[in-house]
Amino acid sequence: MANNKTQCFICNKEKLTFPCEGCLNRFCLIHLPEHYQILSEELNHIIDDYNKFKETMNEQKQNPHNHSLIKQVNQWETNAIEKIQKKAQYCRKIVIESLQTLINDIEMKFNDLNKQIQQLHKETDFNEINLNYLRNQLIEITQELNSPSNISIQQDSQSFINNISIILPKKPKFNKWEQNAITVAAENGQGQQLNQLNRPVGILIDKEKNIFIADNSNHRIVEWKHNAKQGQVIAGGNGKGNRMDQLNCPTDVIVDQQTHSIIIADSLNRRAIRWMDQKQQILIHNIDCQGLAMDKHGFLYASDYKKNEVRRWKMGEYNNEGIIVAGGNRKGNQLNQLDCPTFIFVDEEQSIYVSDRENQRVMKWRKDAKEGQTVAGGNGDGRNLNQLSSPEGIIVDDLGQIYVADSGNHRIMRWCEGKEEGEIVVGGNGAGNQPNQLKGPAGLSFDDEESLYITDYWNHRIQKYEIAL
Repeated sequence: MANNKTQCFICNKEKLTFPCEGCLNRFCLIHLPEHYQILSEELNHIIDDYNKFKETMNEQKQNPHNHSLIKQVNQWETNAIEKIQKKAQYCRKIVIESLQTLINDIEMKFNDLNKQIQQLHKETDFNEINLNYLRNQLIEITQELNSPSNISIQQDSQSFINNISIILPKKPKFNKWEQNAITVAAENGQGQQLNQLNRPVGILIDKEKNIFIADNSNHRIVEWKHNAKQGQVIAGGNGKGNRMDQLNCPTDVIVDQQTHSIIIADSLNRRAIRWMDQKQQILIHNIDCQGLAMDKHGFLYASDYKKNEVRRWKMGEYNNEGIIVAGGNRKGNQLNQLDCPTFIFVDEEQSIYVSDRENQRVMKWRKDAKEGQTVAGGNGDGRNLNQLSSPEGIIVDDLGQIYVADSGNHRIMRWCEGKEEGEIVVGGNGAGNQPNQLKGPAGLSFDDEESLYITDYWNHRIQKYEIAL
């Protein structure tokens, strides 16, 4: 017979052995049951530990005040109170000793004053001067008794009690907004007066809550000061045309902080143009641009809805063709394609978010990526929570939450990256001009108080939705 015996892990003798797949050792027939008995005992220990943990969990669930973190807070409270009580006791002792000395001095003054009163009363030889003197003396010692001039309480601005605070994991703030909006610009309907708008598209709110509006069909950019009743034209407004001082259906406006100028998507003039103190400079020629963005490094981004791409330009190098950073692979619905890109947003990592209008989706292109990923919509044209209809304006907050002007559904949606569907933020009550309705929302912007501003395209107005308290 062939020698198929191996060494047992426990007795170290050459025997017929069997392997354990867990520890990869071999055991003879005598010690194999012993090995499994040890495993069974370990399993029982784990079960016991599990049951103990379950009891502990149930105990903490029923009595959260017994948690170790609560005990730390309680201990801090006890220590703080003990320190305060000791300090208070010491201060009381000092004050009582000082007051006793003060009262003794005042008592001596009072006795002296009392003698003077009795003397005057006895002699009946006094006048108004004497009475005023006595009255003033009594007022002085009364004030000194109630508010000692040489004793006071001083509070140190630096606390001797160590402050504590609770640090929680950073979670998204799912803000809610009032569902009835305030019209903050153009309450007077469609028109070309300074208190009117005509199909507003892009919008921007600065730190002073001034509103910059691409007043599309009035061929102008209007600045609406905070709480103003009318706007003022800061670019265009000289009729429809292609002169340097004219615009033709502008769709977006951004502020270049470094040059203190505005850059305009002059859509039907097929250019991006800078306006600074009534002086103009064409930055980009021959581009069917709807959306503009600028990142923290000063790079300018522009969408081209006919070439189905987004390009980036370095500041001061606008005379070249720029670099394609999204799309550029002809019209289509693949992950490396776009179909009529409109508004764009660039985050801190230079990722580009694109409203891919005809594909009914929002795409995210990471820096230097060859294709994007769908982060909102992408399930066809519709009104379900996993769908969009002609998306326009787009904002992404610091937590990566994506806000989209769902134009065809007359609502604003919020999507969290990786989620299958979004949620309605405001609107969604059908097309209309009531405070809780929108009609073709286009541009989006937040102010520093997180109020949401929307260009209500077909209602020719700007709506402000305040945070719900």
